[in-house]
Amino acid sequence: MLARDKLWEFAANQHGYVTIQQAAKLGINKGALTMLAQRGTINRATFGVYRLPNFPYSAADRLMLAVLWTRAPEAALSHETALDLYEISDINPSKYHITIAKGRRLRRADSSPYAIHYENLDTKQIGWWEGVPSVKPATAIAQCIDYGTPTHLIRQALERGFQQGRITQEQREELATRLAQRDG
Repeated sequence: MLARDKLWEFAANQHGYVTIQQAAKLGINKGALTMLAQRGTINRATFGVYRLPNFPYSAADRLMLAVLWTRAPEAALSHETALDLYEISDINPSKYHITIAKGRRLRRADSSPYAIHYENLDTKQIGWWEGVPSVKPATAIAQCIDYGTPTHLIRQALERGFQQGRITQEQREELATRLAQRDG
């Protein structure tokens, strides 16, 4: 199978994107990626992340790129970004919030559109939104309580999240108590 075909098959599950590390696992080294980019077979999206140019674009592309930019396999959209994705709050985050493991450190200066948070997430806390890893609504609300998101937006997320069936009554009560403790 040609390198281009391997990349296409893999990138199909990631909105057309692939990282250098993922390509290496497919047996495609950095030199081959550079050559494919020079030929126009792939495009460099950001440092360490490439996109297949013929892959159809969607609204979730920028979100997948945000997660892959970290090059952390456990990365997931989180906090205010997740609340916005699930449409349970009228929040309009100014940055893409992404959570990665506590022990991991990013060494890049180009993080301006991203707010990186460090937390060891359990697999039960991670779901998917349009094929992009994202924390589940209850986790996002808890993160926003800790982060300091305005109370009215969290209350809105608690109500809408419950009404839409995205959080349970038990989660709603637990998170409301946590919010009340935060606000004193």
